[in-house]
Amino acid sequence: MTLGKSVRKAVIPAAGLGTRFLPATKAMPKEMLPVVDEPAIQYVVEEAVRAGLTDLLMITGRNKRALEDHFDRAPALERTLELKGDTAKLEAVQYASDLGPIHYVRQGEAKGLGHAVLCARQHVGDEPFAVLLGDDLIDERDELLTTMMAVQAKTGGSVVALIEVDPAQISAYGCADISAIEGEGYVRVNSLVEKPAVEDAPSNLAVIGRYVLHPVVFDVLEQTEPGRGGEIQLTDALQTLATSEAEDGGVYGVVFGGRRYDTGDKFSYIKAVISIASERVDFGEDLKTWMKAFVS
Repeated sequence: MTLGKSVRKAVIPAAGLGTRFLPATKAMPKEMLPVVDEPAIQYVVEEAVRAGLTDLLMITGRNKRALEDHFDRAPALERTLELKGDTAKLEAVQYASDLGPIHYVRQGEAKGLGHAVLCARQHVGDEPFAVLLGDDLIDERDELLTTMMAVQAKTGGSVVALIEVDPAQISAYGCADISAIEGEGYVRVNSLVEKPAVEDAPSNLAVIGRYVLHPVVFDVLEQTEPGRGGEIQLTDALQTLATSEAEDGGVYGVVFGGRRYDTGDKFSYIKAVISIASERVDFGEDLKTWMKAFVS
């Protein structure tokens, strides 16, 4: 087990092609699509930093240079804003580059989420780590990641985030079969299946894009054959760990009932933008008033 080792590293896979958002993503990474006035990827980085993670690794690919530029300093832009006296925009620009040290490694070839996580092996080493996917944005008022880190510290295994979904929608997700653990706020994951048919799903508990993983997952990923879609699936590796007899093979789940915003397709992205914008102090009430008038 990795009991006693605290989680300090985050892996953020960002190498996908973003084909669902073409043509907008022809020349711009989907992770840079704005959610109100911040790119989606910044919400994810902010979440990792709030959880106390101090070493961030982004898995990128070709045409992802904009991600590095966004979190880098921009002296010419900063100087222009300073001369204009536009303090608010200057602070916003500098905030993104001051979030913390971010490292980058290229996936090289799109072989699936499992392969993207495997690309982090050299950087992560032999310690537990978090994985945050950019399609799921977790509201800053809900401490999902810190809860998962606490469960990992207690169990020494791997931890996935779960949500209850309409059973008819389960085939869009990885799905978990679970057992309750008496007296605990988390569950034991007995098995996982990637995007099952509705009639074959063991539950309506879907895996969402937050993981806290034992480093043994790297060994398993090395041996994991391509699965659904011809890709190396992280779900398949976690299924192996869930059914392993090894001491460090346990997989646990935190069932999340908080505020989650899905940016994985056009419709859910639009809903995420509206949901987050409606919470804004500067124009949220005006937006809700306008939406009521628009709908009527």
